[in-house]
Amino acid sequence: MLTIDYRESDLRAVLEWVAEDENATWLEALRRLAFDTSEDAAQESAWSISLPWWAFASARRQVFKLFSGHRLSLGKHFNVTDTARTLLSNSRRGLELYESAKNALPVPAADLRERLRSLGFGRELSPEQARNVGRLASLPAAATFSVPGAGKTTEALACFFLRAKDHERLLVIAPKNAFAAWDEQIADCIPSVKGGFVRLRGGRDKIARALVDDPRFMLITYQQLVRVADLLSAHCARFPTHVFLDESHRIKSGSAKQTARAVLNLAHLPVGKLIMSGTPMPQSFEDLIPQFAFLYPELPATADKVVELIKPVYVRTNKRELGLPPVTRQMARLPMAPMQAELYKLMKFEVAREAATALSIPGRMAFRALGRSVARLLQFVSNPSLLSSEIGFAHPDLLAAVLAEGDGPKMKYVLKRARTLAREGHKVLIWSSFVRNVEYISERLADLGAVFIHGGVDAGDEDDDESREGKIKLFHDDPTVRVMVANPAAASEGVSLHRVCHHALYLDRTFNAAHYLQSEDRIHRFGLPEDQQTTIEIVECVDTVDETVRERLSMKIGKMAEALEDSSLKPDPIPLDPNDIEDIEEYGTGLAPEDIQALLRDLSKEGR
Repeated sequence: MLTIDYRESDLRAVLEWVAEDENATWLEALRRLAFDTSEDAAQESAWSISLPWWAFASARRQVFKLFSGHRLSLGKHFNVTDTARTLLSNSRRGLELYESAKNALPVPAADLRERLRSLGFGRELSPEQARNVGRLASLPAAATFSVPGAGKTTEALACFFLRAKDHERLLVIAPKNAFAAWDEQIADCIPSVKGGFVRLRGGRDKIARALVDDPRFMLITYQQLVRVADLLSAHCARFPTHVFLDESHRIKSGSAKQTARAVLNLAHLPVGKLIMSGTPMPQSFEDLIPQFAFLYPELPATADKVVELIKPVYVRTNKRELGLPPVTRQMARLPMAPMQAELYKLMKFEVAREAATALSIPGRMAFRALGRSVARLLQFVSNPSLLSSEIGFAHPDLLAAVLAEGDGPKMKYVLKRARTLAREGHKVLIWSSFVRNVEYISERLADLGAVFIHGGVDAGDEDDDESREGKIKLFHDDPTVRVMVANPAAASEGVSLHRVCHHALYLDRTFNAAHYLQSEDRIHRFGLPEDQQTTIEIVECVDTVDETVRERLSMKIGKMAEALEDSSLKPDPIPLDPNDIEDIEEYGTGLAPEDIQALLRDLSKEGR
């Protein structure tokens, strides 16, 4: 007799059988199905397997089809506990709700505005926001993929207040730098709400005490959720809660990573769900699979099906609809210095060997090692001096000759260009993916009042000039602060600079399309005058990994544009005559397997 149970302590489905079933023909098929369904499936004993409930829910049809094929009958060959039966019933309703969502009629704009006014909603929605909220409010689980600046937070709060009953709560999982936006928006949207969001932080004991008070509005970071996932799941199981994921592409890695696993384990508990991202598929269509699984874990999705599956349940406002003036994109393509080019040849062949290994013998260690090596290659092209502190460098004499050439051509260009723009009265935003570059550029441009932001700069009060918020305020308000230098990993979200800065320089980029797109949006977002020109300059060294990065970013952004039916996502840099003027493993390169193939192809060429 097989028993299907739900273990509340860790939110897992448990499949347990008796010793007599060990040689049954269906058992091996069930084992294979469990382990094929989830990388997190585990053989817990000689007679039991467990896997996350959300994963079991996605395989429920296959499980019961297997039972039917082997003529297993309920009560005679297998049992389902009452708790598991209830959750399976919810899964069936989830499938029904998804099917009905395809034909759900949006709430008419006039009715929507009247209902929001009666609820005391303080914001007047734009036509695009009213269209989106009208659609979202008719769905139990949905997505908003609007571009930054389109008002996703306002849409989310409007959706919650339209759908939620008085006793229902809201839990928002978001990056820390988005917390202030949620606090500001809830105060503006619903002035009658006292106290706003309770921030779940400060460690397990403090969060447990905060949950005892049962706040209606809660904010927690993705990183903190991992540490207290059991507390939050128990809370969501006890109290009816809506769960919203801000910057939902952060779970794109799926159950292979702790953060995504913690979020997905909550998927069957909320009474309402919303995911929010301006860049929902930064690497490939597969990035959408975990996000869709959070919304509808009952529906198995694959890379070739997920776009069609999510289309009925997402909304998007694009930059064209916001009336934003187009971006002027320029590209400065520079030759490497002579000795730099010689050393680059040696380094690229070493990386090519690692790339071939990572493709032929795939594994996490090989992939991480390659990520570090690609990061070194990108660093070397952007600023050769970044390798000067590397102990045991394989070519010390050649490196010394490279360093004798001074700043690399890209660094020289960016420093000179920033000074030219500052003299012309512009404020300039400079991007580099590497912390030491960020600090170095800021130091070299100190006479222009340069400030910097990277992961080591803590959030804090805007009156503290050393905090993230303080540096942003200085760049905004102080006319002597002409330059900000930033790392996309730390400043591509939650920072708005478009009112004071209209020119950005990219010393380097990585394969991470989300960080690139979001970094552009720091200065190109809703609120710009119609005649405002925004200029993005991308600096490359010819015949280097920079060109592979450009090609891969263009491909990824193009695929996302196609999936979201948004032509405004297709940047097309224009060549510019140059004479006219931290966690590396997870972030540093943003490598995907397809990127490795392209990298190996290009590094093997004589030019690159």
